[in-house]
Amino acid sequence: MNIRGTIDRPLTNDPKKQAPMKPSTSEPAGSAIPDFTTTDAKDSRQNRTREMQLIPEALARAHMHERLHEAERERRAMRLVTARRMQRRAERASMRARRALAMAVMQ
Repeated sequence: MNIRGTIDRPLTNDPKKQAPMKPSTSEPAGSAIPDFTTTDAKDSRQNRTREMQLIPEALARAHMHERLHEAERERRAMRLVTARRMQRRAERASMRARRALAMAVMQ
């Protein structure tokens, strides 16, 4: 038996083995989107899938890059605060030493 497939029940599920669709006579020529080959669709689908899979990785990399810069800025700010605190402490020690020297000279 040589039964032809229908749209609902094709003979095969492989698109390469199915017959190409014929343009309808009721539609004007050139009104539909031009056909493109299965390999192009497959390649673009694979590329899109690969790109979509890489988006979270790129977002995570950008997030970590931003977090590293933020941590470096915070470390620099902490070093600056510590340096200013040490400078004030050194100035107070210097003033105490001057006072002690002045008191010693006065006596």
